[in-house]
Amino acid sequence: MTRGKLFQRDFTLVVVGQIISLLGNAVLRFVLPLYLLDVTGSRSLFGLCSAAAFAPMVVLTPLGGVVADRLHKQRIMVVLDFFTCALVALTALALGRLPLVPVLAAAMMLLYGISGAYQPAVQASMPLLCPPDRLVDGNAVINQVSALSGLLGPLLGSLVYGVFGVTPVLAGASACFFASAVMELFIRIPHTPRHTETGIWRTARADLAESGHFLRRERPVILKYIALVCAFNLLLSALLVVSMPVLIKQTLGLGDTWYGANQTAMAAGSLAGGLAAGLLGARLTVRRSWLTLLVCSACLVPMGLCLLAGLGAAGTFAVLTAAGFVLMACAALFTVTMLAHIQSQTPAELVGKVVSLLLTVSLCAQPLGQALYGVLLERLAGQEGWVLLGAACGAAAVALAARRAAQSADSGSSRCMAETS
Repeated sequence: MTRGKLFQRDFTLVVVGQIISLLGNAVLRFVLPLYLLDVTGSRSLFGLCSAAAFAPMVVLTPLGGVVADRLHKQRIMVVLDFFTCALVALTALALGRLPLVPVLAAAMMLLYGISGAYQPAVQASMPLLCPPDRLVDGNAVINQVSALSGLLGPLLGSLVYGVFGVTPVLAGASACFFASAVMELFIRIPHTPRHTETGIWRTARADLAESGHFLRRERPVILKYIALVCAFNLLLSALLVVSMPVLIKQTLGLGDTWYGANQTAMAAGSLAGGLAAGLLGARLTVRRSWLTLLVCSACLVPMGLCLLAGLGAAGTFAVLTAAGFVLMACAALFTVTMLAHIQSQTPAELVGKVVSLLLTVSLCAQPLGQALYGVLLERLAGQEGWVLLGAACGAAAVALAARRAAQSADSGSSRCMAETS
């Protein structure tokens, strides 16, 4: 059976626009907090501004899902990219003329908020641009673009910022958003207008209630999958964000270069997972997704054991980095599989809201996990390996829960087919 063509004109334009836009965003997310830290020298201010930047994303992601299902997705992308272009240009003009901290804090919060509103439009457009049998492949490509921007953004940002300073970084990022917006003007995404006579907030509440009713009554298994992704972020994503700088720089006593190499390897693992998802395609099913979670949990075991065994700084670093590479690759496979399944099981008019719910829950879960692991790593200083082994047990439990959810979904589908026949 011949599979549908994935890289058609409009999908290709979305991918190229994502490459340009996400790269500019990744550079700014790396450079702006670093510039704030360099100028003020305040770690607490650096942490507070970085944490505050997440708040608009948590609020605007579900609203972005509502808007993505109501308005033309292509226009949303164009407007937000043009707005971001203007925002970055105004930030560059404001530096040196207005107080630094409020300017950078506002810019970071707006950047994260725009990203929260932008991504649901991209995700909701995937079922409209990809053939049904290539939906996993399409999501894998978008995942690869995100991973690639996460890999290249800090490297490119640190190079330009270190040599030329912050102003050329802002100018280059603004140009990226402008180019992306111009390219997106030529994308054609099918759109069915949904008219309403009520106000925007009442419409948003009604739309979110509609998606909630769909999840509770018609697809309760999707709620289970969203809970699994939430648990995944709580146990694994948060652990990697908090533990790697602590373990490499403090526990092992290694420098920034070693930490940078570790983060590059982790981003490369995520990119490799996205490539593998594209190659495997339809063979990636939710029924088997629990296996990727199980491998993720298994990767934490050698990490914890080498720390407890006192293997030595270089040897422990090698284990942490190699296992982290595999973990991130499997995490990308899990994410792509779950996202494609949720998109395929959700009506087109609800995809944006359901995906935004998934993204919002994930965003809320990760900071909670980061706070938890920060306390644990501080209290168990010198015994950090037990934290990783405990997380491995928790992740294994999540993998078994994913297996049970997939089995219950299969049995439910079988009953529905029997009743229909």
